[in-house]
Amino acid sequence: MAGEEGGSSGSSPAAEPSPGGGEAGAAGGEGAGGGGGGAAYDGKCVFCRITHGEEAGTELLPCEHEDLVCFRDIRPGAPHHYLVVPKNHIGNCKTLKSEHIPLGMMAAGKTVLQRNKFNDLNDIRMGFHWPPFCSIAHLHLHVLAPASQLGFLSRMVYRINSYWFITAEQLLER
Repeated sequence: MAGEEGGSSGSSPAAEPSPGGGEAGAAGGEGAGGGGGGAAYDGKCVFCRITHGEEAGTELLPCEHEDLVCFRDIRPGAPHHYLVVPKNHIGNCKTLKSEHIPLGMMAAGKTVLQRNKFNDLNDIRMGFHWPPFCSIAHLHLHVLAPASQLGFLSRMVYRINSYWFITAEQLLER
């Protein structure tokens, strides 16, 4: 099983910041990617290492998009909790530019759910943590299902229309 923090903490309700607080080093921490987050690889970034097969404990799931990888979240907030991560280092959802829009992250998320025998695409939650509430400064889409089975803490951490979690649709509007 894989995770966001290389085994130390991840995107579980316990590992996420409280709605009123932040995470040290998470706001604007882009690693070698700088403010634009456009570097292809940052050896200090755990997600860069995962996408390049350098984290032995992380099983990459089949993904039809050559620019993306999918894997299970180390601290799942739902029975199905996957992360869709671009192979190239992109800092976070605030650093996205128009050329990043066709990444196909939502399609990859739906595909990984279906491959893992979850087909009710009306009972899913997909989105991004809004900085500074990111545990990893590498863009990643959370794919959670069934959304109807999120526990109390997970419903808070992955709450739509909150100031710390946004859906892909909300991101496109911004």
